[in-house]
Amino acid sequence: MSGMDAPASIPRQTRRFEQKREAILDAAAALFIEKGMRGATLQDVAQSVGLMTNSITYYYRKKEDLATACLLRTIEVLDGLIAAVDMTAPPEARVRQFLGFYGRHLAAIATGAEPQLIMFNDIRALGSPHDVTVFGSYNAMFRRLRALLDRPGEPLPERMARNGRAHLLISIVHGMRNWIDRTEPDGYARAAERTADILLGGLATPNSVWTVHPPEILWPTVDEVSPEAFLRSATYLINEQGYRGASVEKISARLKVTKGSFYHHIDNKDDLVAACFARSFDVIRQVQRVAETGHATGWDRLGAAATEIIRYQLSDQGPVLRASAFSALPENMRGPIQQTMDRLTRRFGGFIADGMLDGSIRLVDPAIAAHLISTMLNAAAEIERWVPDVTLQLAAETYARPLFMGLFN
Repeated sequence: MSGMDAPASIPRQTRRFEQKREAILDAAAALFIEKGMRGATLQDVAQSVGLMTNSITYYYRKKEDLATACLLRTIEVLDGLIAAVDMTAPPEARVRQFLGFYGRHLAAIATGAEPQLIMFNDIRALGSPHDVTVFGSYNAMFRRLRALLDRPGEPLPERMARNGRAHLLISIVHGMRNWIDRTEPDGYARAAERTADILLGGLATPNSVWTVHPPEILWPTVDEVSPEAFLRSATYLINEQGYRGASVEKISARLKVTKGSFYHHIDNKDDLVAACFARSFDVIRQVQRVAETGHATGWDRLGAAATEIIRYQLSDQGPVLRASAFSALPENMRGPIQQTMDRLTRRFGGFIADGMLDGSIRLVDPAIAAHLISTMLNAAAEIERWVPDVTLQLAAETYARPLFMGLFN
């Protein structure tokens, strides 16, 4: 009898282990989204699933192991959606299919039918060997996504243009998580379809011409020991390494000053992130004001603003803080920051509405189009990572033009 019972007990034990492991991943993903990787602890995760902290370490020894597992699960989901696309269809149809699949998956998450997926906000804060594992999987997923854009029987586009389109698509996919919840879950599929329409068709009418606008703002030089220099250095490091990776020591070392000098300008790290957001918002406001008053059509206002923000991102004064830093903020600071982000995005939507009225921008959903513009400009902060020595002209042509004129135009 015991010889018959032993094999049966193994699957039952494996199922229990897998079920508990999935429950831990679900809880961890929700907590990482809510608090960021810095704020969530193994104790928080344990309490969410009714375990002692020591029991969590039976499944994941360190928080980094758990964060890595959550990130790999998100990549696995994206890979599954890519694999479901009909590769015999034209690339335009593939993009529509992929975004449609993604919109429906986000709706399933919103209704509780699928578990939460962690954001990639703190991915660069992972230490070795976790970062190697995650980036390896992410890059493999990116290459499979890029293949969706290739047209069968035709030569591949030049590598930079090919990568630029794929980066724009994946940035928009990640960015959808930040705004689609303003729609009811049963409207997510329609929002995804409208996103595909804008991405594929662009914003231009037949008479609108894409151009990289000349500089319209003379940005002041940043004094190396000024509060502005601290904020710029902190913004760069937070974008590059995440909130946790951008330590006071690293910020001070980058400026060749002491930690004491840092605290002379900023009281604590939470205040630092809030100040970096405020600085970035001021830049975007100034650009929007100048574009609004200096150009007659909505198309020109939008193009001028996009060009100027990309120019700033690449300048000695840039970059602006990426929206991914939002998850690092304490709960009590998030409301005002989110309100400001929404107002600035709606202002881009105003430019788009102006363009539809004056005939320079085709009929699109202006709210969604504004979110796509904000997403593209936000992601442009890291364009130098994959286009070394990039110029403004190259950045605008590679990253902004496909959104304005259409992904395959």
